[in-house]
Amino acid sequence: MPARVSEAFVLRTYPFQESDLIVSFLTRDQGKLRGVAKRARRPKSRFGSGLERLSQVRMFYLQREARELVNLDSCELIRSQFGLLTEYAASVALDYVAEVAEQLLPAAEPNEKFFRLLAAVLDHFGSAGAAGWWRGTLYFSLWAVRLAGLLPALDVCHRCGVWLDDPERPERAWFTRFDEGLSCSPCRPGGAWELAAASREMARDMLKRPVHEIPPPVWNRDTASDLRRFLVQRIENAIERKLVTAPLLEQC
Repeated sequence: MPARVSEAFVLRTYPFQESDLIVSFLTRDQGKLRGVAKRARRPKSRFGSGLERLSQVRMFYLQREARELVNLDSCELIRSQFGLLTEYAASVALDYVAEVAEQLLPAAEPNEKFFRLLAAVLDHFGSAGAAGWWRGTLYFSLWAVRLAGLLPALDVCHRCGVWLDDPERPERAWFTRFDEGLSCSPCRPGGAWELAAASREMARDMLKRPVHEIPPPVWNRDTASDLRRFLVQRIENAIERKLVTAPLLEQC
């Protein structure tokens, strides 16, 4: 049984037996893992506060071949998200990020880029105030969809192939929950939502810059809300279930 230590983010915990926890965590080197933390629910647990949602930790664990669950030995807290919990919207944003990561990532597949995305967005949450929660969740959603291979072309109609961003004759773009990509107006299916040209341009900008460099300076729930809806639908199609936290985020 090889002993391992990995830098990790805690995604979710589940009660298990009388005093144990099942912990889902994202490691830098081995991807998403799940493990049993023995006696973690007791007052004097050796895990302390290190198993709180999205805590950045150094996780010590034992891993056996052909076993789905690893055995967690202990963890060292590197960074907590406790400072964000005083604001309800920030807490919901954290819940959303944790749920997307937990549901979208496959088990035991190393994903260094996703780990760095999570680190950058959580750092942004802690430094950018209320506007940062909206900017950060949109940036996280876009890159999560991109890294999962779920982001379609944003400048081409997937039905007829027309160029949507022709400067001489720009086209409006539309999407539905189950379409493979964006559609132009002539190909628009029934019940479609529009993805505005400004939101498509914002997505392209976000794919080129770090999150802290993304304009504009004032962000709120209405900023690129159509893009957020589009990305949430892509995620929900992939995981084949509705995100619990997405509607809560829209109510903030």
